Amino acid sequence: MNFQDLGLSDSLLKAVADNGYTEPTSIQSETIPLTLKGEDVIGQAQTGTGKTAAFALPILQGIDVNDPNVQALIISPTRELAIQTQKEIQKLGRGEGARAQVVYGGSDIRKQIYDLKKKPQIIVGTPGRLLDHINRHTLKLNHVKFLVLDEADEMLNMGFLEDIESIIKNTPDDRQTMLFSATMPAPIKRVGVQFMTDPKQITVKSKELTTDLVDQYYVKVKDNEKFETMTRLFDVEQPKVTIIFCRTKRRVDEVSKGLITRGYKAAGLHGDLTQNRRTQIMNEFKRDQINYLVATDVAARGIDVSGVTHVYNFDIPQDPESYVHRIGRTGRAGHHGTSVTFVTPNEMSYLRGIEKLTKVRMLPLKPPTEDEALAGQMKYAKEDVAKLVKRTKTEKFSDVAKDLLENYESLDLVAALLNEMSRDQVKVRITPERPLKSHGSRGGGKGRGKGSYRGNRRNSGGYRGNHDRNGSRGGDKSRRNNKFVIKNKH
Repeated sequence: MNFQDLGLSDSLLKAVADNGYTEPTSIQSETIPLTLKGEDVIGQAQTGTGKTAAFALPILQGIDVNDPNVQALIISPTRELAIQTQKEIQKLGRGEGARAQVVYGGSDIRKQIYDLKKKPQIIVGTPGRLLDHINRHTLKLNHVKFLVLDEADEMLNMGFLEDIESIIKNTPDDRQTMLFSATMPAPIKRVGVQFMTDPKQITVKSKELTTDLVDQYYVKVKDNEKFETMTRLFDVEQPKVTIIFCRTKRRVDEVSKGLITRGYKAAGLHGDLTQNRRTQIMNEFKRDQINYLVATDVAARGIDVSGVTHVYNFDIPQDPESYVHRIGRTGRAGHHGTSVTFVTPNEMSYLRGIEKLTKVRMLPLKPPTEDEALAGQMKYAKEDVAKLVKRTKTEKFSDVAKDLLENYESLDLVAALLNEMSRDQVKVRITPERPLKSHGSRGGGKGRGKGSYRGNRRNSGGYRGNHDRNGSRGGDKSRRNNKFVIKNKH
């Protein structure tokens, strides 16, 4: 099937082609015809499946660009995802003349009020700020024809369910509603029953999300050894563009600060940061001024950075679906990616649960030794010293340099310099986190009830040398099947 078969207008087909779309993804090919017919839709699909275009294209075809009222409302869990969605809609709707505006907390509400007065037809926003505008009467939703709840399960996890229900009650009863969620817990299903009319359900199965561009590894390690193990991998692999996922905000702060003290170009991203700081960090990450971005799952929602080479799960996620979201940040657009998950001994059942969902066996990875990590550091220290010598005005220091050479061997002086440049001189302690509760059965459960899942500069091609083959239950066959990636998000 191609986009011409979906019933889109000629102008939207041109926008699709201009934006590099080739053929529709599963969620797009199944959702777009239904929404063009006016059906309510529940789509179960993870990040990277093309959800944004799946709801944006029918909305752009259905709104009246000559009508100054708000006709479409998209509710997103995070600022980053809301901004990304609005930009995507603007790109696709440029030829239509559609106007889309984004509103979110942590930003100047006065500017948002000013922008809302420009009569956008499409609003994308986070629940709290949308309610704020509704209560201020700066946003009126009585002409809304399309309502989208994006990443509904994440909004549930963040405690936004009551806010969402309040927002929905401000929209007309005859609107068309689309709900997208990676998982379908009972409260999300109740939203579908309560606020939707005979919704058609579409599910993108996990097998449709797999491809062969991400190598997946795990390291079995004690919690207090994670940081040293991870940095040794960094020193050998030299990953260029890396996202590190942590379970808590405290963990993000400690890991990012630890990396910075070791000399890595790193920064932490979580919900407690101001919007200006979050924007600054993301801009630096996109410009390669930061090579290691440490983030929580929530903060990473909506991050769309091309060229991510590595994803490290410092903490294994509680939900297998979150793992899919995480590693979907790499291996995009035909580029190869690598994921490494650090798992404590009593969390192995969570790893098996992930393997059960993805239908992929992760390869056990034996970390580099201290000597191997030092060799990786020294490989690039030579280049750094060469650059240092080149930019140093030696005449300023010639007298002291001569004195030092009279008292010490030149080899000892250089060795002392390299010793100071080695990262291991800085000791870092990460506060222990309480481990996840062990599952009652291998492979974990399915629900959310009891027992459920609850920098550097270069990319050298990757450290692969220490696979613990004896720990791999799938043998060579698992190595061939050990690939996983999410299709490119359009």
